[in-house]
Amino acid sequence: MPAASATTPAGQFSPAALTAATRRSQDYLLGVQNPEGYWVGELLVDSTLVSDMVAYHHWSDTVDPEWQRRAVNHIFERQLEDGGWNIYPHGPAEVNATVKAYLALKLAGVPVTDPRMLKARELARNLGGVPRMNTFSKLYLALLGLVGWNHVPSIPCEVLLIGKWFHVNFWDMSNWSRAMLVPLAIINHFRPTRPLKNGVNLDELYPDGKRELEEALRPRYFDFGLRNAFLWLDRLHKLAEWVARKSVHPFRKRALKKCEQWMLERYEGSDGLAAIFPAMLNSVIALEALGYPKDHPIFAREYRELKRLEHHTADSMRIEPCFSPVWDTAIVSICLRESGVPAGHPQLQRAAHWLIDREIRFRGDWYHKNPVDVEPSGWVFEFNNKWNPDVDDTAMVLLALRQIPTADGKRRDECFRRGYNWMLAFQCRDGGWAAFDKDCTKGILEKVPFADHNAMLDPECVDITARILEVMGLEGVRKDHPQVRRGLAFIKKSQEEDGSFYGRWGVNYVYGTWQVLRGLKALDYDMTEPWLLRGRDWLLSVQHEDGGWGERCNTYDDPVHKGRGPSTASQTGWAVLGLCTFGDPDLPALQRGIEYLCRTQNSDGSWSEDEITGTGFPKVFYLKYDMYRNAWPLLALAAYQQILDAKLAKANGHSTDASVPSSARVPAALSR
Repeated sequence: MPAASATTPAGQFSPAALTAATRRSQDYLLGVQNPEGYWVGELLVDSTLVSDMVAYHHWSDTVDPEWQRRAVNHIFERQLEDGGWNIYPHGPAEVNATVKAYLALKLAGVPVTDPRMLKARELARNLGGVPRMNTFSKLYLALLGLVGWNHVPSIPCEVLLIGKWFHVNFWDMSNWSRAMLVPLAIINHFRPTRPLKNGVNLDELYPDGKRELEEALRPRYFDFGLRNAFLWLDRLHKLAEWVARKSVHPFRKRALKKCEQWMLERYEGSDGLAAIFPAMLNSVIALEALGYPKDHPIFAREYRELKRLEHHTADSMRIEPCFSPVWDTAIVSICLRESGVPAGHPQLQRAAHWLIDREIRFRGDWYHKNPVDVEPSGWVFEFNNKWNPDVDDTAMVLLALRQIPTADGKRRDECFRRGYNWMLAFQCRDGGWAAFDKDCTKGILEKVPFADHNAMLDPECVDITARILEVMGLEGVRKDHPQVRRGLAFIKKSQEEDGSFYGRWGVNYVYGTWQVLRGLKALDYDMTEPWLLRGRDWLLSVQHEDGGWGERCNTYDDPVHKGRGPSTASQTGWAVLGLCTFGDPDLPALQRGIEYLCRTQNSDGSWSEDEITGTGFPKVFYLKYDMYRNAWPLLALAAYQQILDAKLAKANGHSTDASVPSSARVPAALSR
């Protein structure tokens, strides 16, 4: 039930309603903290993860009828009216999600004459069917004997043996691609096809016949493009693999062992391989292909971690791609602190200690791309994933820790300093920062045949770069600092013609734009510069009639949709945060945004949100961060309260600049 409006009957803004909404939100968030000190919201995704697990259980002959019944219900719950399945709410049917769901239902014994299956079949054919699926999806079909291995691009084990001396090598792939590809390389060697006992096939999902599968990987003569060169190389790999399987020559044997060791090594200190579903599922299959029995401790542990991602109800089940406790805890801590919860509050203290305990003092895989002399540090997204700390989580944790002095101030300060220095070491050649690695941007990798999942690279992005500039600004770094200058140059050249900024890790231009504005405000940048005013004006131009902001994932497919979509609490919070950086609490659009947040708040202090506002891989995979709908609105309310305070202080003859985040007005971690 929505709470009271933030406006009076006359339409004037009501500070009392703002205060009440803030307090309700604080109480709600404090009430959902885990006793250990962390917050974690569920990550909700499309139906493909459940579909993949159905296929896996049939491949491994471990089908549990009750589990499968719930999985079938989940898949049918997500079916669209046209018969297909999408990858974000209200989006169009997508071919991989649709074929995977259709196969899972068929494997589970749903009759092909079921009206829902007939609609799914027709829609899948209209989308191009099996031939239009990406490489990773086809690989699962190959495991079940539904396509030939000659229809799947080779992923040779030897890629792990190529040294950094070669222009393109294993470490030039993105962090998440490496974790998926190593077990796939093992699978690619053994090709452990297990034909289905019930005779299921997908012959009906080839609109123009199976020759399309062969055409997709057939190289052309007199075509000298990179893509075609890789297709010829794929042919060569397939020939070499045929020889390797016949004789298992020492070179392949060494590469295969290297892949196995790499995978097993990265189980240590992690909740499964890379602590993400695709890598974990692939590694479970790879372990079976390598001959690990199901009762082997290594297999049992990895399988257990995979199953921990499942959520069951009496009649359905769903799967998270991973857990997000570090990210959620840092964000909620910032929101509570900014909104006035004292730094000494016991729950904030528990959160700070929990975050400090999560620091990774280990030189992980990042060192291969960034072999600098910096003390290992950083934080990850998940509970445990020591090989893969990331820059964005680290920046968010630093923003949280700098606001919460702890009883052991020395430990907190040393932790902050290590993380801060580690984060700065990842600035890329172009001046920006990426998520996991430094300069992971060799476009040639996007031409390889198995790179059709839109995730081979880890490019610099505006949103992470701006967040790091925010940390630097709050720590007192000047605008003429070399790293700041380069970061600013990267951001400036990334601005869209209409003034907005592309958001890589959140949907989409609202996310990128607010983060740029907030980051530069923390740097004490001149917010009246024309290029920043253009960013403000773009936010103003896409505000909805209800006072909110909203954008859908289709903006990644076509920017014509930017700023369009139902208003959401999280995206409205982002836009309000962006506008607050200009310090004008009387801005009508800003007041309407605050009014929207207060009006749509539920009586328990939460907000409701059905849309997906988080990005995994643009155009491929999206996530709904369930904590976003309740955290970002509170930070927006807090930011608006600060500029109201600044206006009042100015009227009373004081000079406090409350348009700067409150974190900039408390002692920094390094100044204690």
